Amino acid sequence: MSGKVLERFPAGAPRGSWPAEEYAAARRAEGERVSVVMDLKSDAFLVVAEAGDEDSRA
Repeated sequence: MSGKVLERFPAGAPRGSWPAEEYAAARRAEGERVSVVMDLKSDAFLVVAEAGDEDSRA
């Protein structure tokens, strides 16, 4: 997966709290293509902007 990490959130959020998903939903509402992924090494959720065609060209 390629893209730019926009924000990271610790995995230990209070029960019932989904800050990474809420942040991603707000970005999607603005028209951005984002995904939430888990970084097991740092135990954090990352909100990642998907690379567009212009970003993938060398």
